[in-house]
Amino acid sequence: MQTITTVAELRRTLAKARSADKRVGFAPTMGYLHDGHLALVAASRAQCDVTVVSIFVNPTQFGPNEDLSTYPRDFLRDEKLCRDAGVAILFAPDAQEVYPTQFETFVDPGELAKPLCGAFRPGHFRGVATVVCKLFNMVQPDVVFFGQKDFQQCAVVRRMTNDLNLPIEIVTVPTVREPDGLAMSSRNRYLSEEERRRALAISRGLFAAADEFRSGERNVEKLVAIASRHLKTVDRLQYLELVDGDTLKTADSPLRRPAVLCVAAYVGSTRLIDNVILALPTP
Repeated sequence: MQTITTVAELRRTLAKARSADKRVGFAPTMGYLHDGHLALVAASRAQCDVTVVSIFVNPTQFGPNEDLSTYPRDFLRDEKLCRDAGVAILFAPDAQEVYPTQFETFVDPGELAKPLCGAFRPGHFRGVATVVCKLFNMVQPDVVFFGQKDFQQCAVVRRMTNDLNLPIEIVTVPTVREPDGLAMSSRNRYLSEEERRRALAISRGLFAAADEFRSGERNVEKLVAIASRHLKTVDRLQYLELVDGDTLKTADSPLRRPAVLCVAAYVGSTRLIDNVILALPTP
C-alpha cells in the first residue's frame, strides 16, 4: 500500500493504473475506521482493480459548535487497517492541500440538502458536496462507495454526480451494525457504557417499524409512531421522519413508493443517525 499526501503524487500514481486500463474504486472517509468503512473497501476490491481510500476530516462540513476539534483520529491505526484490508492507495491530504489559501468556490447541493440533517446542520451538505466533488476530481475514480447509514449524504452525492455529469458510478453499501443492532459509527466511541445501552433504542425503533411494514402496514403516521415508542430512552430526538426515497420529502400515506425511515437523536452529548429502507415488493 502507498500512503500519499499530495494531489500531484496521487495523480501520477493513478495515471499508471489507468494506462494499464485498471478500474479504480474509491472510498472517501474521515478516518477512525471501523467495519463499516472496511465493508466499503471490500466492495471496492470485489469490483475494481485498484482501491483508494481517503482520510480527511473535512472542516467545511462542521458547524461552529460541532466536534471538529475532538473528532476521533488515529491515523496509524487507520493506516494498518487499510493495509491489512488490501487498499492500494491511502490518500491523506492536509487541510491546506484540499483548501489552499484564498479558496472560495463551493458546491450548492440544492433541495436534497434541506430536510433531515440539512435542517439542523446549516451548511453541512454544502461542505460535504464541495469536498466530495474535490476528492472526485483528485482521484478520478470509476466507482465510489458510500455507506447507507448516511442515506441523505448518498442522495446528495448521487444528485451532484448526475447534475455535474461526473463519469462516476455511485454504489451504496448496506449499513454495517454491531451484533446488537447499533449502526457502526466513528462517534460511537463518545458513548459511555450506559449511553451505549440506551442508544440501542434507535435501531430497535427502526427495526420495529420495518417489521410492521413487512407485515403490510402502509400508513406513514402509524409507522413513525411505532418507531417513536422505542425512542424514549434517547436524551433528545432531533428528527424521526419517513421520507420518499428519491425526493427526501415527507412520504405520502399510504406508502406506494420506496421510502426511508430516518432518525437523528442525541444520547448524552453524542449525535447519532440511522435509517431503514422500506422497499415495496416488486409487482
